[in-house]
Amino acid sequence: MDLAYGEEEEEFRARLRAWLATVLPTLPPKPDPMDWPGRRAYDCGWQRRLFDAGYADVHWDASPTRRLIFLEETERAGAPYVGANFVGLLHAGPTIAAEGTAAQRERWLQPVLRGDEVWCQGFSEPEAGSDLAGLRTRAVRDGDAYVVSGSKIWTSHAEVADWCELLVRTDASGPRHRGISWLAMPMDAPGITVRPLRTLAGSTEFAEMFLDEVRVPVANRVGEENDGWRVTMVTLSFERGTAFVGEVVACRRVLGELAATARKNGTWDEPVIRRRLGRLSAEFRALWRLTQWNVSEAEATGGVPGIGGSVFKLRYSHARQELYDAAADVLGPDALDLGREWNLDRLSSLSYTIAAGTSQIQRNIVAERILGLPKGR
Repeated sequence: MDLAYGEEEEEFRARLRAWLATVLPTLPPKPDPMDWPGRRAYDCGWQRRLFDAGYADVHWDASPTRRLIFLEETERAGAPYVGANFVGLLHAGPTIAAEGTAAQRERWLQPVLRGDEVWCQGFSEPEAGSDLAGLRTRAVRDGDAYVVSGSKIWTSHAEVADWCELLVRTDASGPRHRGISWLAMPMDAPGITVRPLRTLAGSTEFAEMFLDEVRVPVANRVGEENDGWRVTMVTLSFERGTAFVGEVVACRRVLGELAATARKNGTWDEPVIRRRLGRLSAEFRALWRLTQWNVSEAEATGGVPGIGGSVFKLRYSHARQELYDAAADVLGPDALDLGREWNLDRLSSLSYTIAAGTSQIQRNIVAERILGLPKGR
């Protein structure tokens, strides 16, 4: 790992830390975790503060090293996370910045950075979740527009989104991976029906979405027609490689709080608990080093994370689940008193081995692209 912080990076850290200390006490109370319109307003308000202070462009225009510092410092200070903005800021935005035309970058990036527009993700389908290349939502060219019909599921924040990063099939005659296109679909277009899905935790940040001859301008296609699989790999490289950086810092903070609680309530005296927390500490330290390595690699390759993102995603997903399992053992019934948000985090950890590519998919990627093993049949 060759990541090093120079004088300019440390100056940036100090300036950001001072700004956070000033602005965080002035934030309004957080809305209820289940109130997504309220959370959208809160998250977009925070994004606007970042924009006005000159920090909003850190996700795209700053170097990966500076981005790492930003995520590290905001998480340590307890600043709001991207929340309802996560698809636009961490997935669609970086993809458009890397693959979009000058006109597309001008149209979509600034509204996301200002907190004016929110994006959702329309990738998975009822019959194409882990097997994303099996998607069936079709887009037929009609003049200067695509006519899109089909359905999507697990569409993050569809009920509060302005735009959707949408994968569609524009050619069904060739190999599955080569007939896909990446579109930016306005969520107010006629023909879109959104039905929220209630999760185990009772939240509705996911939805199923039905598309009935929705017209999407051809100008909204990012990349060439039928080249959407490659563009999607860019999106997923951000999703797996750098989008979880702030969460690693959060998990390390939770682990430290958990160890302090164990010392207070006596569970620290149990050797099994001590070994478990010690191993988790080593896990998250290793994940942080892997994150730094991935950022160094991205720094050298124009800002797009590499294959190390799949290694990180695979191990982080399981480590996060193990962290909250350990928390349940340390806290016992007291865990129920820690508030709704903490318990939502614990329940959401169960989804991490599925979201952003299942653990099975990540193992296949590691086996084929790192270990050089043949593809399974």
